[in-house]
Amino acid sequence: MTADATADPMPDVNADVWLPIPPDEIEGLPQGPNYLFWDGGEDGTQPYPGDPADCVLYVVPYMKRKAVAANPLASMRNLRVVQTLTAGVDDITARLSAVAPGVQLCNARGVHEASTAELALTLTLASLRGVPDFVRAQQQERWQGDFRPALADRTVLIVGYGAIGAAIEDRLVPFEVARVARVARSERTTARGPVHSFTELPSLLPQADVVILSTPLTEQTKGLVNADFLARMKNGALLVNVARGGVVDTKALLAELDNGRITAALDVTDPEPLPPGHPLWRAPGVLISPHVGGPTSAFLPRAKRLLVDQLGRFVNREPLRNVVLTTGETDDA
Repeated sequence: MTADATADPMPDVNADVWLPIPPDEIEGLPQGPNYLFWDGGEDGTQPYPGDPADCVLYVVPYMKRKAVAANPLASMRNLRVVQTLTAGVDDITARLSAVAPGVQLCNARGVHEASTAELALTLTLASLRGVPDFVRAQQQERWQGDFRPALADRTVLIVGYGAIGAAIEDRLVPFEVARVARVARSERTTARGPVHSFTELPSLLPQADVVILSTPLTEQTKGLVNADFLARMKNGALLVNVARGGVVDTKALLAELDNGRITAALDVTDPEPLPPGHPLWRAPGVLISPHVGGPTSAFLPRAKRLLVDQLGRFVNREPLRNVVLTTGETDDA
């Protein structure tokens, strides 16, 4: 299930809703539920604000360890909705076996598009124009210019053309790119042009100067960027990953980076966090940012708007937005 869906009625108008943002800092929350603040605490040991069994809607704390964020689920026996504040939900789907059937999982579509698209463009421009080399030269007080490729006149392939992929294209257009090709799970037509299916990647990859990954991590996309995918990229192409680290086969990527055939800019890695001593840190032609696509000043106001809207729908028994799956159904991840 991927569209809006009707929320199950609340069993009790005074049931608990757990929020990772203090309720008094969210203007416009609907009356009815008992709003409780819980974000796990800095060290993951924050006491629960109430009995998890009384919680009907759980908003998963943002940027907390997986074990911390998922820990209350097993005790939330009356849970109806799990709302993430991330676009990707792979971290939480793996732990939904602890909850009863019929629980709706909703993602944060609409919250991270602006920030993630900004970072995708930042990584692309920084890599193409050699900004990491300039930073190193500055630290050594060396005035060292270079002739670098521009983004203008380049062909860009966006793999994962959902809300974030579309936002990335919005920001690419003013840079006079030659062409944007779009790929998603299934083909369709948009106002900007066709969206190709994953099956067309073999013919699209050799044409792309920049390949930007913004696809969710699913069984279909895990390891999508493997040795064959990378071998089809043209010499000198740039791979930008603002999706999930698991979309890329790290060993295969390292082989291509080490031989200098392509370059990469990675906001996400596998493993993550990238441990000290990992060969990706020092691989030639790679720029790494520490999974910072979402956490910017744009996050909080958009997250609050999402929660106000979603909770209003929940209280009024209206269809919820961004339903990714319902536990117990055959399309569970």
